[in-house]
Amino acid sequence: MNFMEGGFITDLRKQIIHTALPMFEKNGFHGVTVNQIVEEVGTSKGGFYHHFTSKDELLFVIHDTFITYVLEKATTASNTYHSPTKKLQAIVKDFVKVFDLYKPHISVFYQENIYLKPQYETLIKKKRDQFKHLLIGVIQEGKNQGEFREDLSTEITGMAILGMVNWTYKWYKQSGSKTIDEIGDIFVDLILRSLLEDNTKSSSDLNFI
Repeated sequence: MNFMEGGFITDLRKQIIHTALPMFEKNGFHGVTVNQIVEEVGTSKGGFYHHFTSKDELLFVIHDTFITYVLEKATTASNTYHSPTKKLQAIVKDFVKVFDLYKPHISVFYQENIYLKPQYETLIKKKRDQFKHLLIGVIQEGKNQGEFREDLSTEITGMAILGMVNWTYKWYKQSGSKTIDEIGDIFVDLILRSLLEDNTKSSSDLNFI
């Protein structure tokens, strides 16, 4: 294994991100310097710039990490299941889970995303749009196959799901009474009971709770 691709370098990259997250969250993107980050990490500027071309790229990577996770999980669900109901169930569950797995990343995203450079903002928006179109595509597929209600607007339903789940970052606490999996189950229940046709809703093999 090439040393520069080994565990030490990988760990340093992760440590830089892990250290920068609470610093950005507390002091803001412009309130933190590269010098402060490397001092807190205990590395050199060379170590920082080996992994990130700039502080702007570090902010992009923080944003990109959780958006990539959601998109990859949604793509996997779409390719794994034949039933649109099962696809949507998996997509929503993984979407909700991101607010636990990447809570600091998401906090920094909503607080500091206005500082993304245009080239990075374009990349983030592309992935967000891909996720939105995938979600809406599954809803339309469910309508086409008779699993979801035909009378509901595909676009508005998709945007409602995005809005409802995205708001989780405002109130979710890891110390709360419900685990993130339990919260995901509640979201799935609410969404599918609203979307499913009556004949599909009564099917004994759904078990979405």
